[in-house]
Amino acid sequence: MELRTLRYFVAVAEELHFGRAATRLHMSQPPLSRAIKQLEAELGALLFTRSPAGVSLTPVGAVLLDEARALLDQADHVRVRVSAAAGRAALTVGILGDSTDPGATRLAAAYRRTHPTVDIRIRDTDLTDPTCGLRAGLVDVALTRAPFDETALTVVELRTDPVGVVLRADDPLADRGRLRLAELGDRRWFQFPDGTDPLWQAYWNGGERREGPVVRVVHECLQAVLWNGTVGLAPLGHDLPAELAVVPLIDMPPSRVVAVWNEGDSNPLIRTFIEMATAAYSDRH
Repeated sequence: MELRTLRYFVAVAEELHFGRAATRLHMSQPPLSRAIKQLEAELGALLFTRSPAGVSLTPVGAVLLDEARALLDQADHVRVRVSAAAGRAALTVGILGDSTDPGATRLAAAYRRTHPTVDIRIRDTDLTDPTCGLRAGLVDVALTRAPFDETALTVVELRTDPVGVVLRADDPLADRGRLRLAELGDRRWFQFPDGTDPLWQAYWNGGERREGPVVRVVHECLQAVLWNGTVGLAPLGHDLPAELAVVPLIDMPPSRVVAVWNEGDSNPLIRTFIEMATAAYSDRH
């Protein structure tokens, strides 16, 4: 199995849709489908159940997903360490959340202009690790959201975003101008897998213990709302499908957009990156 094929598989497994996975991978759908079929042939087992209703993981696929994520994380770790040993000017940035954030877009443009020789490597991560692989040494710096365990990390706040609750558009509460957390107390909320930072989980559950489906990526959160009527929280201002609505929460603390890196890391590229990120995210124009 090639790492590239495993990345293809993980994208389909997380999106549960070949078209969306192809878009995420910046490729067309036919070669992606062929690669998955070839992988299934090599393994001698079906990884996905395909039906008019959509795509779902088989038990074999679920096992491979866990193993593939671990292998890909290890491969990323190897690349980071080899690059450091080679002494090349490179910075690995972990990103969690909306890749179209205007702050991140401004930062990318400014950094390209001022540091054209630095090799910036982006590691997009799911919702199970708000530090984007910092503790595992997979990234040098992360653009993410707090709160999380900040032990041995340095955190700089870049912006705060008000938060709302995501509901189905036909939900009785969807037409309200604003809501309080207490009005959602009897609902099911999405959960993150066991082992996820408890501060992170508690924030996205409105500070209470909740029950609901387990999700790993933003798309799964939205699908949980569409299919099951699950409620979840999201920063305001994000584009949502027409079938969903977001209602501001008046008693929910705002979501903090932060830059974070390992305490004591003296890499000068990090210091410059943080300075530019602070400027880019504070510019609202």
